[in-house]
Amino acid sequence: MSATILFWAVTTAQIALGIAMVLALARMISGPRAQDRVLGLDTLYNNSMLLMLVFGIRTGNSLYFEISLIIGALGFVATVALAKFLMRGEVIE
Repeated sequence: MSATILFWAVTTAQIALGIAMVLALARMISGPRAQDRVLGLDTLYNNSMLLMLVFGIRTGNSLYFEISLIIGALGFVATVALAKFLMRGEVIE
């Protein structure tokens, strides 16, 4: 793959993910219901995970891949806990 194509693809991906993160943050702040805020938070951590992957591709450093794996695991647990809290009113029974 050409270095120029890779550079522009990574740059475009970073810009698109940055815009998506701003929109998810706006949804998280201005969501009329708690479910909308959780959805915004879920989208925000997914976008941050993907942004770390793109940074890893740009720098060639595998540390970013491990960071994105941790963000994905913690984000999944947080989403499940928030969904359980919204449905039942408590996380631990």
